[in-house]
Amino acid sequence: MARLDLLVAGGDVVDGTGSPSRPADIGVRDGRLVLLPPGSRTSAAEVIDATGMTVTPGFIDVHTHSDLLAGDDEQREVLRRASLLQGVTTEICGNCGISPFPVPPDRTEPVRELIAATFGPPASAYASFAEFADAQGVARRNHLAALVGHGTLRAAVVGFAQRRATPAEIQAMCDLLDAAIAAGAAGLSTGLIYSPGVNAGTDEVIALARVAAAHGKPYVTHLRDEMSQVEAALEEAIEIATAAGSALQVSHHKTAGRRAWGATVRTLARLEQARADGLDVTCDVYPYTAGSTALHAMLPPWLIADGVPAMLAAAAEPAVRDRIRHDLVAGVPGWENTVGNGGWDLIRVASAPNNPDAQGHTIAELAAARGVDPVDYACDLLTAEDGDVTILSHSMHEDDVRRVLASPLTMLCSDGVPKGGRPHPRWAGSFARVLGHYVREVGLLELAEAVHKMTAMPADRFGLRDRGLLADGYAADLVVLDPQTVADGATYDDPLAPPDGVRCVLVDGRVVVDGGAVTDARPGRVLTVPDRQPAVPGPR
Repeated sequence: MARLDLLVAGGDVVDGTGSPSRPADIGVRDGRLVLLPPGSRTSAAEVIDATGMTVTPGFIDVHTHSDLLAGDDEQREVLRRASLLQGVTTEICGNCGISPFPVPPDRTEPVRELIAATFGPPASAYASFAEFADAQGVARRNHLAALVGHGTLRAAVVGFAQRRATPAEIQAMCDLLDAAIAAGAAGLSTGLIYSPGVNAGTDEVIALARVAAAHGKPYVTHLRDEMSQVEAALEEAIEIATAAGSALQVSHHKTAGRRAWGATVRTLARLEQARADGLDVTCDVYPYTAGSTALHAMLPPWLIADGVPAMLAAAAEPAVRDRIRHDLVAGVPGWENTVGNGGWDLIRVASAPNNPDAQGHTIAELAAARGVDPVDYACDLLTAEDGDVTILSHSMHEDDVRRVLASPLTMLCSDGVPKGGRPHPRWAGSFARVLGHYVREVGLLELAEAVHKMTAMPADRFGLRDRGLLADGYAADLVVLDPQTVADGATYDDPLAPPDGVRCVLVDGRVVVDGGAVTDARPGRVLTVPDRQPAVPGPR
């Protein structure tokens, strides 16, 4: 046998299929895997001693937003490393209906506004999938596969108008989507709780999901409601996928707010029934009881419906603030929120660049310290930050998180945004937390089962050929970890603390983490996802 570029020797292999571990050596040649018997002693330019370690495929994070933050400053570099240090070699981005492409040149402003409203500046926009991929350059250490966001399509074609799209506008969105998916985008995403996606009717989303289905790519959705109306929102998602003939991925599945606690018993049963009825449906979850989003998402959707400048102008008006207070108590048809379902003491400021002292404190605490009403404080903070405020929302129950995580329909995500301040620890801790806490300490999952949820299962869902398994000829993305010590270090107070027990990470055969430290290697790129066999369209 010709000399290997690298040999991982002496480890126990968990190959991603869900099968139990077995001793084996893993070779790398020209960025591809070569499986070898244990103790092979094959000649290699570099040898990694994995004795006592577990070797797995590189982890695939099925839900991130790291494509939306432009710039290569040191802060973002630190944030990007956090994901890599826990073994994430590929991220699925463009989630929740927001992607930086495809954007016609004359419509960049509303799309930049959409991205900045949720994730903050700077916000980049690209005309096509190819332009987006080229813009990533050679700076990345791990890979991206990108979804096309419905909110981006709608902002580009319809804007933030609070109305249904016309047939001509729907066709224009479908044409943009078709070109992007044909070029290699991984599917369609929606965020039907966010503006402008909240303004779309079910028929609009069905039309777009049919485009994804024609390419054999999934419909990925942040449901229209994840609180007490989550079951109705799930029915809409199933209706869309069934009518479109598309596979369905339910993003970061949760039942948030005290009135929805326990509803995962019914939502998971409904997903299982849909699958038994022939729908290709799966979901994902992050292993925490707190979520994270933009502060304005805690306020009635009409406030942001016309865009950020209009929101900031309105939020300064006393009458508007009184209306917000009323709606948080009385409710708005079709909308529910953590504040009205718990309180401002559940909402913690994660990122407020101009007000760093606010970070880590709840809106209730901050408002009380200033002797003002929480709505007034929230509106003042949004104004001071030009709308760029990220929050943590402690709104879920541990039993629901465990129930979703244990489901055979579930894969793992971080829902991570590499953003400053005190971000959610899920960005730096999700995968290590599952392996350490839920596998070793709690016994909720077997190690091989958890690794399958992180590797082969997401690779299959998103069409990542030759990734997700330790198999001959596959891309050499792999992780060497200690199953006895692997654990998340990230906490709500120290959200970017690195994990323990992750010794080595390879991306395309190049070592990007060595001894728990990030190297200078930057093999990452945007992956082009080929079309699959088209799904059979459902009834029109």
